Amino acid sequence: MTFALLTLALAGAQVQSGPEVGSKVGPLKVAVVTGDHAGEALDLVADRAAKPTVYVFIQADKWDRPMARFLKTLDRDMEGLTDARSLAVWLSEDVAKSKEYLPRAQQSLQFGRTDLTVFDGDKFGPPGWSVGPDAHLTAVVVKDGKVVAKFGHVSVNETDVPAVLKALKPNP
Repeated sequence: MTFALLTLALAGAQVQSGPEVGSKVGPLKVAVVTGDHAGEALDLVADRAAKPTVYVFIQADKWDRPMARFLKTLDRDMEGLTDARSLAVWLSEDVAKSKEYLPRAQQSLQFGRTDLTVFDGDKFGPPGWSVGPDAHLTAVVVKDGKVVAKFGHVSVNETDVPAVLKALKPNP
């Protein structure tokens, strides 16, 4: 009985979220809070072009330590992947509060390959990105402008990073 409950709990940790695999990604205009473009309004997709990128959509009201560990581990383990970056996009009903918070998060977590941004629009993300309403965190892996993998999570932590990295790595 315990095994069955654990299996159901784990199965519920992933949900449908993100654009379809194989599709081209549309514009993603955000306010960049940390990183090289801090203080700028930017279309992340246009800026990244064909470079390998993990777009991580985070429901601000669901942000917690396990999500922070996921982002930190992803950031650390992307070392050595040429041109690869992670772009965390906060989805919030209070954009100003998120803009105020994110520099403190950066100071604490010390990301090297992850920029923190805020989407100023619908709490469930930009049109065409299909961020699921039940997903607390959605990771979309894009290479050459196309979605190669997507991961929607209700519950996430650093143990979920290897699947994202596998999709991000160059094909053999």
